[in-house]
Amino acid sequence: MESLNQQGKFVVPMIPNEQDLEQQATTTLEVETKDFDYSKRSQWLRAAVLGANDGLVSTASLMMGVGAVKHDIKAMILTGFAGLVAGACSMAIGEFVSVYSQLDIEVAQMKREKERCRGIIEHVIVDKNENLPNPLQAAAASALAFSVGAMVPLLAAFFISDYKVRIGVVVVAVSFALLVFGWLGAVLGKAPIFRSSLRVLVGGWVAMSITFGLTKLIGSSGL
Repeated sequence: MESLNQQGKFVVPMIPNEQDLEQQATTTLEVETKDFDYSKRSQWLRAAVLGANDGLVSTASLMMGVGAVKHDIKAMILTGFAGLVAGACSMAIGEFVSVYSQLDIEVAQMKREKERCRGIIEHVIVDKNENLPNPLQAAAASALAFSVGAMVPLLAAFFISDYKVRIGVVVVAVSFALLVFGWLGAVLGKAPIFRSSLRVLVGGWVAMSITFGLTKLIGSSGL
């Protein structure tokens, strides 16, 4: 539709063609997709770090608890292995259920958005579907990370027959791994490295100390 400009001349406004609109939509989609990919990537990385830390602390605490009442290396190793398998399965199932619930929520939200915006280009919806959270990926990452963390105290105790040396080596190895996991979690979450690492380290010490102390108390009571 023609209109008059300030000089009194008729001007035909420029109407963007279909190709320009599609290119603009594609550019916007690319920006949104990059941000969305980063959030999903950080999600399973965070789950992996947490899974490794859980595997480390829980398995080490179990081994320390059994070591408080049984000096036999076989008992400690079997306890640690059982904790590794049970914990990895538990982490995988829990993460799968949690991420699947998130997937259902996001799919329902996308359907509501599609109903409100009838003019959305179809390939935009397809691209979004490809970036939805993956429950199997999150479950596998958690189980694998838990197993990696649980292997630290197992490997530390595996070849040491002397009871006191074995306990000391497990504590040192677990402490070092806790610092590493705390540092990695701080880097991924952009948190203060020193405080985050110290918090993870102290938390692991507390968990092992409580398990060792309570098990020792119950074992000495003759129950």
